[in-house]
Amino acid sequence: MYVCICKGITDHQIRSAVNEGATSIGQLRRELGVASQCGKCSCLTREIVQEALSESMPTAEGLFYSAVA
Repeated sequence: MYVCICKGITDHQIRSAVNEGATSIGQLRRELGVASQCGKCSCLTREIVQEALSESMPTAEGLFYSAVA
């Protein structure tokens, strides 16, 4: 879906940028131009960034520890 109508930026583009290392609105503004015109997309962009970051974090189920003898 389109998040930033002014620049034509989609949620997929935002998620892709987060997967490539972007972690803030400022970084996304520099890379994609999101939230650089009217700013109405900044709240939704922030939600998408937080969601994408939480999805990329490893869960406790995915962590394995070797037994210490």
